[in-house]
Amino acid sequence: MKKLLVILGMITCMTCLAACGGEEAKSGPISDEQALQIGTTIVDQMNTIVSQGAIEQYVDQPALYNGFLGWQSALKDIGTYEGVSGASVSFVEDEVAISVNVLGSSHDADVEIVLDNALATYIGITTNVHYSTGEIMAKAGMNTLIGMGTVFAVLILISLIISCFTFISKFEKQQKKQETPAPVAAPVVEQIAAKEELSDDTELVAVIAAAIAAYEGAASTDGFVVRSIRKSNKSKWQNA
Repeated sequence: MKKLLVILGMITCMTCLAACGGEEAKSGPISDEQALQIGTTIVDQMNTIVSQGAIEQYVDQPALYNGFLGWQSALKDIGTYEGVSGASVSFVEDEVAISVNVLGSSHDADVEIVLDNALATYIGITTNVHYSTGEIMAKAGMNTLIGMGTVFAVLILISLIISCFTFISKFEKQQKKQETPAPVAAPVVEQIAAKEELSDDTELVAVIAAAIAAYEGAASTDGFVVRSIRKSNKSKWQNA
């Protein structure tokens, strides 16, 4: 950074002294010739710093650091830096914008350098590569293709997920059918219950059979069989 400021200050002083030889020193905007000299020096120095890999030394200076990163990225399309072919200068409020035309082995570019009025502080450095119409159309077509391909891929994925819902519902129905127990016939249940009642109340059955035989005046219980025993309603016994 110090080297850049020293070089920039020397160029500014030289241009001012040269202007004083023919007329009074100008305190206003710099000319295109002065902008070309300043811009060429800055671009040359920037290309040297990037080629030497010394960008990280300027991390604490965002304007220069971002400008160096932009130049480094643009060199992939520019190719070999071959110099400067011209420059122009414009003024906006308290800023001086120098646009430098850069020549490259593959593509040309414009480097816009924005400084303050004192030409001592960098506000920003931007590199714009010149592409042909065919290259611009090819990039636009590629971006469109990638975008549409992504959209179609997402739609296909969503349709596959939705189609899986039918298989999930069928699987759940099959699981429910397997878990549901088969119904048992009512008569079979009643017969089993009657047998259980008789088997559990064998002594009671014998007592009741003997009582019935005594009531009938029979010598034994062979003439009848007790098949079931049911509890009677207590209210009926109470009403009797």
